[in-house]
Amino acid sequence: MTRNPVSLAPPKPSWFTQKMLLAVFCMINMLNYVDRGAIASNGVNGSHRTCTSGTCTAGSGIQGEFNLNNFEDGFLSSAFMVGLLVASPIFASLAKRLNPFRLIGVGLSVWTLAVIGCGFSWNFWSITVFRMLVGVGEASFISLAAPFIDDNAPISQKTAWLGMFYMCIPTGYAIGYVYGGLVGSHFSWRYAFFGEAILMFPFVVLGFAMKPLQLKGFAHVESKKALTNIETALPESQDVEVEVTTAKSPTSMKEEVDNKISNKSSKSKNSNMFKDLKALLIEKVYVVNVLGYIAYTFVIGAYSYWGPKAGRSIYNMSEADMIFGGITVVCGILGTLAGGFILDYMKSTISNAFKLLSVATFIGAIFCFGAFCNKSLYAFLALFSIGELFVFAVQGPVNFICLHCVKPSLRPLSMAISTVSIHIFGDVPSSPLVGVLQDRVNNWRETSLILTAILFPAAMIWFIGIFLHSVDRFDEESEHQVTRIERSNTTPLLQERKEETTEISAQP
Repeated sequence: MTRNPVSLAPPKPSWFTQKMLLAVFCMINMLNYVDRGAIASNGVNGSHRTCTSGTCTAGSGIQGEFNLNNFEDGFLSSAFMVGLLVASPIFASLAKRLNPFRLIGVGLSVWTLAVIGCGFSWNFWSITVFRMLVGVGEASFISLAAPFIDDNAPISQKTAWLGMFYMCIPTGYAIGYVYGGLVGSHFSWRYAFFGEAILMFPFVVLGFAMKPLQLKGFAHVESKKALTNIETALPESQDVEVEVTTAKSPTSMKEEVDNKISNKSSKSKNSNMFKDLKALLIEKVYVVNVLGYIAYTFVIGAYSYWGPKAGRSIYNMSEADMIFGGITVVCGILGTLAGGFILDYMKSTISNAFKLLSVATFIGAIFCFGAFCNKSLYAFLALFSIGELFVFAVQGPVNFICLHCVKPSLRPLSMAISTVSIHIFGDVPSSPLVGVLQDRVNNWRETSLILTAILFPAAMIWFIGIFLHSVDRFDEESEHQVTRIERSNTTPLLQERKEETTEISAQP
C-alpha cells in the first residue's frame, strides 16, 4: 500500500475579497436607486404645462415634454417594476442551472442599454417600454446579490453587512434627487440617463471578466469545470465515496467525479419552481414578514416619488430636491446601518428581527405623522428626520428574515418573490394611487397624512411575527448540497479557507 499526499487546497483568494464584493454590490445597488431618484427629481421628472388667468407656463422635464398628467407620471415611475416583477422569478429559477454571478452580468448589460434607451425616448410609450427593460436588467441583481452577501459576511456581522447593502437604497435615491436636479436644470433630463449608463458600464465588464462565483446551496454545471486539476477538490466525503487507486489515472478519477456531479446537477435542473414557491407560501414566518414589508414599501415608494412635490407644495420649499435628498441620504445611512448593527448586538435571530421591525416602524410612523401635522417647516424637518431614522432601520432585519427563514437553495427565490410582492402590492400601485388621491383632494398635507398612516398596520403585522415559531435555516442542508465535493464548489469562493492535505490510500 502506498500513500501519496495530494494538496486539496482551493485557489487562494484573489484581490476580489469579501469586502470588495460588498463594496461592488453596494455601488451597483446605489446606481439602481440613483436612477429611481433621478426620474423622481424635479429636474428630470419636471412639471406639466399650466395656464392661469390666460397666462401659460411651459412645462419642463419628462412630464412637460410628453405632456403627462399625474396618473401617467406616477405610472412612469412604476413602469420599470413590470419588468422587475416578471424577470425576478425567472432569474431566481435560472440560478439553479446557470452561474448566478454571470446572470448578474447579463442583467446589468440589459439595464445599461435600457437607460440609454430612456435618454433617446420620443414619447410616453417609448420611455415606458425602456423603463420596463430597466426593471428586467435589475431583476437578476435584486434576486441574487443579497444571498451572495449573506454567504460571505462574517457570522457576527451578517445583518450589519445587509444593512450596508440596503443603506444604498435611501442613499441612491437621495443622490438621484440631487443628480437629476443638477443635470436637468443645467443640461437636459436625457443626459441624466446617459450618465447612469457610463457609471454602470465598468460593473458590466466586471460581471463577465471575473472568475464566476458560486452560491451556497447550489451545484451548477460549471462546478465540474473547476476540477480540471484533480488537486483542486477531492476532500473527504461522507455522502460520496471516491476511491483512488494507483491503477486509476487522474483522467479516469476526474471522469468519475464529473459523472457524479452531472447526475446531481441534472436533478437540480428538474426541480419544480412551483414546488419551491409552495414551500415559501406555507412558511408562516416568511409570509408575515413579506406582508409587513408590502405595507411598509407602499409608503416608502410614494414618499420617494412624491416627496419633493409634496414638500414644495406644503412648505414652499424652493429646493425640495436638495432638502429631501439631504434628509434621505443622512437618515437613510444612519438608520439602515443602525438597524443592522442593533440586530447583531441583540443577537441575529428571527424573533429579535421581528421585535426590531415592529418597534422601529411604529415609532417612525408616529414621528412622520406628527411631521406632516405641523405647519412649521423647521418642526417638519426635525420630526420627519427622526421618523426616517427609525423607518429606515428595518432594511437589514427584514431581509435577514427573508434569507434565514428558508433553506439555502430557496434564498434566491425568496428574495425574488419578496421583491415581486413588495413592488406589485407596494410601490407599483402607491405612486399612481397617491397621484389619483391628490387629484381628488388637491391637498398634499392631507394626502401625506393618509399615506403615512399605513405605516401603523405594517408595524402591527411585524409584531405578530414575534409570536410565530421560527427556525434559522441558514445551515440546513438542501437537495443541492448532497456531496462534500459539491459543497467545496458551492461555498463562497471568496471565503478564506485553510489548505488541506489529505493522504489518499491506494490498494496494490
